[in-house]
Amino acid sequence: MTAPALTADDLNRFLTEHFADWVRDLALDVTEVTESHTISRMPNSDRLARVGGIISGQALMTMADTTMVLATAGFFGSFRPVATTNFTCQFLRPGVGDWIVCRADIVRAGKSMAFVEAEMVAEPSGKAVARAQATFYVV
Repeated sequence: MTAPALTADDLNRFLTEHFADWVRDLALDVTEVTESHTISRMPNSDRLARVGGIISGQALMTMADTTMVLATAGFFGSFRPVATTNFTCQFLRPGVGDWIVCRADIVRAGKSMAFVEAEMVAEPSGKAVARAQATFYVV
């Protein structure tokens, strides 16, 4: 039996209910969710930027981790607590523009572990700014 499909509104509600205030300060907005991937976007703002209007690496890493956690919810069909056990991020170019869009894809997920990867793209240029991979322990 397949788990019920979640909507972007469901995951945006999960952001409010299950994440720390400082994560919610990123103003992430989930725009798409399927069993295999989740897409979120984050506005570029003075609050997140460092010199030159470049979104900080810390904000990009938090966006990636959070979007990948939400992707596990899309896979399982409900919010399940997960713990990040491994996280790597490669920064490809400065994150500039109006928005950063993050697509998190489930690589493999099972009863106790989930492997997820993410790509972050600057909009409107469409240029990749970072890639991340994480392993999550499913609680």
